[in-house]
Amino acid sequence: MLLLRTSLRGLSTFRSFSTSRVLRSDLSYQVFGPEKEEPSRNPIVFLHGLFGSKQNNRSISKALARDSKRQVFILDLRNHGDSFHSDDHTYTAMAEDVAKFIHQQSLKECVLIGHSMGAKTAMTVALDSPSLVSALIPVDNAPVNAPLKSDFGKYVRGMQEIEAQGVSKQSDADKILKEYEESLPIRQFLLTNLVRGDNGSMKFRVPVSILGEALSAGEMANFPFSESDSVTYDGPALFVRGTRSRYVSEDTIPAIRKFFPKAQIADVEAGHWLISENPEAFRQKVVKFLHETP
Repeated sequence: MLLLRTSLRGLSTFRSFSTSRVLRSDLSYQVFGPEKEEPSRNPIVFLHGLFGSKQNNRSISKALARDSKRQVFILDLRNHGDSFHSDDHTYTAMAEDVAKFIHQQSLKECVLIGHSMGAKTAMTVALDSPSLVSALIPVDNAPVNAPLKSDFGKYVRGMQEIEAQGVSKQSDADKILKEYEESLPIRQFLLTNLVRGDNGSMKFRVPVSILGEALSAGEMANFPFSESDSVTYDGPALFVRGTRSRYVSEDTIPAIRKFFPKAQIADVEAGHWLISENPEAFRQKVVKFLHETP
């Protein structure tokens, strides 16, 4: 266990720890925040988006652990990071994984934060197992069936081309991917999944074909519940959306209110990748909400 000491405003020191391991459920995770022996509020479970991993949320999780004095668990969802691979890549399956993780860690009630794919997963957990969730923070996604507004299908084709060419350097992989995506930050994000295989060539640690099939089948655009369902999550919820993103438009607000009657809407000056684009504004919105939440 790695012990970290972090200064807190108004407090002399704050003991944190980080540990990475794979459970029998094969969900890889890390933890930041106060040790379990110390009194704390309900822990946070943080879920990344498509093609992401727990690595993407390390910095913001350390800040939230410091500011909220809570444990923060960052997970690798199935088919991502160091977690297991499965042909079944749906929100229902991912929500079951997260609920199992919460039970295995004896976390009881948690604050669930999720971005994009992780947001829909978090919403599904809250609607399926509301007793496990003390508060919900979906980031730039809504509980609706809607076409994806990013070029994820194009990214898959670029990633498949990289593997097909058997490149041995990340710079060569970036040259290929540039033909599919002009944005350097997005290419860098996708290439965080690139690792060196046993034969020396570069490959992706995510199962590109499985994720491509899930995208083609519309699984990532869908939501497991429809507005005709009577299920709701009646706990506190904060929907954080990017002002330059189209994922949480005004048209989605009725569905949000239907499933999550206590939902608040918070805007951050950013696009869809708002946690990395404007982390300070995101941190402030979340910390304010958490200070009002058990």
